[in-house]
Amino acid sequence: MAGDELEEWTRADGHATIRLRRRTDDRFAVRLDRLHQADEGRGYAFEIVDTRSAAAALVEQWQSDTDPADESS
Repeated sequence: MAGDELEEWTRADGHATIRLRRRTDDRFAVRLDRLHQADEGRGYAFEIVDTRSAAAALVEQWQSDTDPADESS
């Protein structure tokens, strides 16, 4: 089933997780959940994109950004 694809990463500093999930409509949901302990403080971001490559680019950006939630608003 298309909705079963799920991957999750922990950001290098250990203070955030990033999750990529294929939705049942074959689009991709990407979310960032940043802990209170992160230097930039608690944060949450969520985006839905049309392609796997767009989702992978967003994951890569969020893994390296210091404050990715600011860019997804």
